[in-house]
Amino acid sequence: VLRVYGCELLSDGSIRGSFRDGYDGRDFISFDLGSGRFMPADSGAEITRRRWEHEGAEAERWTNYLKHICPEWLQKYVGY
Repeated sequence: VLRVYGCELLSDGSIRGSFRDGYDGRDFISFDLGSGRFMPADSGAEITRRRWEHEGAEAERWTNYLKHICPEWLQKYVGY
C-alpha cells in the first residue's frame, strides 16, 4: 500500500493539492481537489469510491487538509 499526498503554494497565491492511494505497485484511487470527488483507477476501486463518497467525511477531511492544514504547515516550515 502506498499513500502519497501533499500541497503546493503557487506564485499567484493559489493552492494545488493532491492525494493518491496505490496498491501492489498500481494506482488505486485519487482525490480531485477541484471537484471534491474521488477518482477510481479501476473497477476495483469503484467500491471504495462509492463508500467514501456515501459517508462524506473522507472527501471533507481531504479537502480541509489539502486546502488549509497542508498549506499552513508548508508556510510555517518552508524556511527551514
